[in-house]
Amino acid sequence: MSQLVTKATQQLRGAIEQALQAAISAGELPQAPLPPFALEVPGDRSHGDWSSNAAMAGAKAFHTAPRKIAEAVQSHIELTGTLFQSCEIAGPGFLNFTYDAGFYGQVLQDIESLGRDYGRSGLGQGRRVLVEYVSANPTGPMHIGNARGGVLGDALSAVLEAAGYEVEREFYVNDAGNQVNRYGLSIEARYMQLFQPEFPFPEDGYLGEDVTENAKAFAEMHGDKYVDCDSEARREALVAYAIPKNIQALHDDLKRYRVEYDNWFHESTLHGNGAVDRVVELLKEKGCTYEKEGALWFKGEAYGSEDFVLVRSNGVPTYIVPDIAYHHNKLVTRGFDTAINVLGADHHGYVPRLKAAIAALGIDPERLKVVLMQMVSLVRDGEAVKLSKRSGKAITMANLLDEVPIDAARFLFNSYEPNTRIDFDLDLAVKEDAQNPVYYVQYAHARICSILRKLQGEGIEPRSCALEELALLTAPEELELIRLLSNFTGEVAGAARAMDPARITRYVLNVSTLFHKFYNSCRVKGAEPALAAARLNLCTAAKTVIENALSLFKVTAPTQM
Repeated sequence: MSQLVTKATQQLRGAIEQALQAAISAGELPQAPLPPFALEVPGDRSHGDWSSNAAMAGAKAFHTAPRKIAEAVQSHIELTGTLFQSCEIAGPGFLNFTYDAGFYGQVLQDIESLGRDYGRSGLGQGRRVLVEYVSANPTGPMHIGNARGGVLGDALSAVLEAAGYEVEREFYVNDAGNQVNRYGLSIEARYMQLFQPEFPFPEDGYLGEDVTENAKAFAEMHGDKYVDCDSEARREALVAYAIPKNIQALHDDLKRYRVEYDNWFHESTLHGNGAVDRVVELLKEKGCTYEKEGALWFKGEAYGSEDFVLVRSNGVPTYIVPDIAYHHNKLVTRGFDTAINVLGADHHGYVPRLKAAIAALGIDPERLKVVLMQMVSLVRDGEAVKLSKRSGKAITMANLLDEVPIDAARFLFNSYEPNTRIDFDLDLAVKEDAQNPVYYVQYAHARICSILRKLQGEGIEPRSCALEELALLTAPEELELIRLLSNFTGEVAGAARAMDPARITRYVLNVSTLFHKFYNSCRVKGAEPALAAARLNLCTAAKTVIENALSLFKVTAPTQM
């Protein structure tokens, strides 16, 4: 909530509590502790701006019918000095409250005074949060799922910052383990096939064209120098050449997509500094492991997951051990209050294991939050676009950005809750009409800028307005838009709590719709001067909120279209 809306709800709660106490003192209600009750915005705003269930909540405590309690509250409530003007009873005893005229003017004054800071709050109280997202294996180019994860993690980080958290963004580079080993076998085969075409390709190898291109570039640099050498040395040289190139390509693609990180954390550092071995020893010391058939197992059932293998019988740690060490590093070594991971839905079974392991290490598992993201399908001409990463025929993130404007990709990927599967419509993303959500919102901003330019050309400049002038905004379309603008800070805070930045996408679409509705109904030019100034003030406030919302997604707010 904005400070003004927070103030209004605090006033309202206090007024209801005082009315209940007054009814008790007057003998209209029996002596009893005041019941906890809720305040909420009604789904149908014709019922008022806020609604309370205080009468229903008090029925048991007061042994009285809710309607009678509501009537007692209504007769005793004092709204003078608050931001509300009326209290009405609906149905079995709902209490509905309506803002007074002064509230609307104060909203616009708040937006004007705060400007780019409107929407920000202190919800997070400076708590340190590490958001890890994308973290694609450096074994090839990024795919469409990474495009979704990139904007989801980026927008979530921005929302958390706006809500008062201290945020760092991190990419975890999986430059060790089985994926890199398999990549080494794949690029070795492609290199050898340049000199020995019959050289076998591994069954589960990476078939992407990038593997072949890296092998060719390596051969151009070194020729057949590595053909007759030891296979392990050959793979080591090829991986040492190709993986840094692949990581740089990830950097470049993400930067183009407006995704930049505070940290690129390499898994190999955890192996190099002994953190992987140390975390296994820690779990042993805490009595959380046992041996079975030569392997070392974790007692997962004691911590909310199933038992699982930590170290194979050949002495090689399983994939989850570096991840346990990594999260120990996040939450203990670096001391973040919370770690948020944005992961694909295929990690569903992995999360309980990871949480169980960090709990065994004495870390509160609630400090690890996981946002599971569903898959993305591409659609063109109403038909699904077939993808096959293994065959090398997948549409990569870079391919997507060649075809779709970055603003459209970032906005549309953030139009869905993370747990919702996306059918990304390639045709819709390039449309320049109201069917395309990002175009619709950007057009609303450009339209406001056009209105301001035209009026400035006629010598009419936006200006600050007194509350008496802003009180002239009484049309339903004006009040509806201002009410929505007043909710922006609360929407940002709610998106941070729910870890769902798509709430802001829906919100800014609603702002754009209500702005068009307001402007089509309420003339600025030609209205008497004080009313024109107030309406121009409202236009400017809507422009500020649209800009601030779009900035959370790094989507541009054009001044003309």
